[in-house]
Amino acid sequence: MSYEQVFSASIGDPEAYWAGNAEAIDWIRKPARVLDNSRPPFARWFPDGVLNTAANALDRHVDAGRGEQAALIYDSPVTDTKKTISYRELRDQVARFAGALARLGVVKGDRVVIYMPMVPEAAVAMLACARLGAIHSTVFGGFASPELAVRIDAAAPKVVVSASCGVEGSRVLPYKPLLDRAIELSSYKPEHCVILQRPQAEAELQAGRDHTWADSVAYAEPVPPAEVAATDPLYILYTSGTTSTPKGVVRDNGGHAVALCWSMEAIFDTQPGDVFWAASDVGWVVGHSYIVYGPLLAGATTVLYEGKPVGTPDPGAFWRVISEHKVNNLFTAPTALRAIKKEDPEGTHTRRYDLSSLRHLFLAGERLDPDTYQWASDLLGVPVIDNWWQTETGWPVAANCLGLGAQPLKAGSPTKPVPGYDVRILKEDGTDAAPGEEGAIAIREPLPPGTLQTLWQDDERCKRSYFTTYPGYYLTGDGGRFDQDGYLFVLGRMDDVINVAGHRLSTGTLEESLARDPEVAEAAVIGVADELKGQVPVGFVVLKAGEHGDPEALRKALVARVRADVGAVAALKQIEIVPRLPKTRSGKILRATMRAIAEGREYKVPSTIDDPAVLDEIAALFSASAA
Repeated sequence: MSYEQVFSASIGDPEAYWAGNAEAIDWIRKPARVLDNSRPPFARWFPDGVLNTAANALDRHVDAGRGEQAALIYDSPVTDTKKTISYRELRDQVARFAGALARLGVVKGDRVVIYMPMVPEAAVAMLACARLGAIHSTVFGGFASPELAVRIDAAAPKVVVSASCGVEGSRVLPYKPLLDRAIELSSYKPEHCVILQRPQAEAELQAGRDHTWADSVAYAEPVPPAEVAATDPLYILYTSGTTSTPKGVVRDNGGHAVALCWSMEAIFDTQPGDVFWAASDVGWVVGHSYIVYGPLLAGATTVLYEGKPVGTPDPGAFWRVISEHKVNNLFTAPTALRAIKKEDPEGTHTRRYDLSSLRHLFLAGERLDPDTYQWASDLLGVPVIDNWWQTETGWPVAANCLGLGAQPLKAGSPTKPVPGYDVRILKEDGTDAAPGEEGAIAIREPLPPGTLQTLWQDDERCKRSYFTTYPGYYLTGDGGRFDQDGYLFVLGRMDDVINVAGHRLSTGTLEESLARDPEVAEAAVIGVADELKGQVPVGFVVLKAGEHGDPEALRKALVARVRADVGAVAALKQIEIVPRLPKTRSGKILRATMRAIAEGREYKVPSTIDDPAVLDEIAALFSASAA
């Protein structure tokens, strides 16, 4: 069937369409019902089905006779380590670590926070939770203690799984002190911590609470997969919101398994035995969906890479991994390509490697600019496929679905809506925008399988955040338009979340950190377009009245404060000290106008502004910076 036929079937009769796709999954009890939409917007897919996600990702491939196939390739240039783990080996490791968690009292429905670097044990821990029917909340290893503490309080985990350290380039980053501090800060105290001791930095353990990974698995017995309801949560993944309070997106087991398994072939043209590399981190949604679960559900080989696109050791790092491991499909963020391009604009490092195995380059996480698209296309000689989605959706909303017949590419567009997603561009009055007309990108309910079920323990916030602006629709928070051919163009966020190198960060979180400084009266953070990272945060602070010391010393102290509170991922390095912030008469900071000034774009002075002269002061700052 063509893309058009499949898309039409998925929208016209979604229950029949997804019932067919559910056949690809092994069910302990096959669902008799496909969709329960009795309590919108909380659609429940396969509500009476029973399965185990980890068994579908591992055991069924071993049982089918492919146990010796590579399941996971670990490549760590920062520790000079390479390791291939077969499906049988990975299943056995997961079963044993599930037994270790069970010995610590973890049962179905319990939460486990995972705060790990990019090592195989991170994937093992996630899959072990799925095997038990426990709910994992995986936190990016670059987050600082306060951010980790918020997630510990929210998830109330019985166990935290972490490592003694991470390694970034030549730097060793001790994780255990960050974890200890987070537990000090959190109101909830986990009963146990399991720590993977890495040779680069051994951690001190707290007697009674902390256990080494090695000891935990040495005394554990492997456990069989638990029977898990399709609607039971698989994981919680926190995403930045427009406030500083993160939102815990809840993913189910059944819909998630069906959707991700389907997406690997239909969208990414990846078959069992293919090598798929998502160059992301397990702490982000791409890592959940396309490092750990998607490739393994599909029976492919997944690559887990602990390194950077440049500097580990050079701009040829990605090409080396593709060549050595015969990668068929690479999925990364445009930032990675821009970093490589900056260091090696002519792409000379590609000549050192055999890239003949590569079939496609997939890019997502931020806007794909035409220059990067063209550079990568010319350099690699393979299709460069943009796709667009969110933490909340869990898998692509718009993409060029290669498994359904490739569509012509258009630079700047992720192509067309993926089957299952009834995407609309809505005007302020809730009516459909005409082709070429900009509006809010929304998805008509019910959302397809694999998307967010709710926010953790907060149905009301879920409805308020996503489903009330346009009744009957999920509001993505992005603006965009369709062209005459039905191609979607995503124009950017409509809220105050910024996208730094593919990482979504709340401006509210950064502003709260700045405002805690005793010299700061008020703070604002905006995301400014950046050639390398997509956006970079720029901070503005108004100081309290009185005498102040050296401004440069204060700026450095504020940068260090944000790094300590949020982590290096915040990337906040530019801070301007201003006498006041531009605001409306009602007190709202004019961030969009400030962004336009910072980026040198034309802007209109809003009629609601309290004092137009403030904008001239902001403009003068950036003119001075440019000079």
